[in-house]
Amino acid sequence: MSTQSTKIIYTLTDEAPMLATYSLLPIINTFTGAAGVAVETSDISLAGRIIANFPEKLTAAQRQPDALTELGELAKTPEANIIKLPNISASIPQLNAAIAELQAHGYDVPDYPEEPQNEAEKEIKARYAKVLGSAVNPVLREGNSDRRVAAPVKEYARKNPHRMGAWSADSKSHVAHMQSGDFFGSEQSVVIEQPGNVKIEFVGADGATKVLKEKTPVLAAEVIDASVMSCRALRAFYAAQIDDAKQQNVLFSLHVKATMMKVSDPIIFGHAVSVYFADVFEKHADVFNDLGVEPSNGLGDLLNRLTKLSAEQQEQIRSEINAVLAKGPPLAMVDSDKG
Repeated sequence: MSTQSTKIIYTLTDEAPMLATYSLLPIINTFTGAAGVAVETSDISLAGRIIANFPEKLTAAQRQPDALTELGELAKTPEANIIKLPNISASIPQLNAAIAELQAHGYDVPDYPEEPQNEAEKEIKARYAKVLGSAVNPVLREGNSDRRVAAPVKEYARKNPHRMGAWSADSKSHVAHMQSGDFFGSEQSVVIEQPGNVKIEFVGADGATKVLKEKTPVLAAEVIDASVMSCRALRAFYAAQIDDAKQQNVLFSLHVKATMMKVSDPIIFGHAVSVYFADVFEKHADVFNDLGVEPSNGLGDLLNRLTKLSAEQQEQIRSEINAVLAKGPPLAMVDSDKG
């Protein structure tokens, strides 16, 4: 019989699930304390990840271990079982806000260089890439994840099914998706016959070829696939759905995993922002370019960058944004600042 003590490592976060994280811990401690199970906390918060990755200029009191890396290694061991993986969601605007807050509290961590100008800034950006939510989630997902519902809970749910209430056949609620030009419609797969390497290239309309990734090793019998999305088709789809939501007077809501699918979904989200506010983006294209506005970072980032303009310019652009919101369909969104 193993003499190894049972221990639960409870992760602390400071992003969207923060309230649930801190409110649930005392409840868990009450139950585990009676059972003789130890509970330890591990800080994988955004602030904690930044501190752990940039210790060079911090005092000894400010430094903290790289808990995420430690948990990533622990997750690979057969003894570790992960119950309900934390869904970390740090985006670029959230990252910049956390950096500013840490700096305000005396932590000497570098600014995030959105457009690196030298090798040092490229290295800083690469290190910050390990901190973003999209980079964090796969680390813990390598382990033994157990999301099964306990048998008594499942049995209770079967006997007491949740009732949605009356659903009117006249409801205008619906889910819309692209009919063509998307990843689903263009996906192609191939089985590799011999081990070797594959190259990823982009071939432009003019026939010019640009190498996106020079070499990726593949194994015999390995399946690889690729797909593309047409930005033109995506933007046309957005425009049509925004107009449809307006005509039917229903909420317009976009569902993407922009902080987890870190390559594609922020771009997809950015097109939604620039299509919804197309008139504003077209009219102030030069100003937005000078400000470094990136639609992929959302409306909040745009509004923050407007503070660099004169009061008169700010008022004009903000009024135009509000006018678009007023004449467009109502929006459904999650505001993490409000919980």
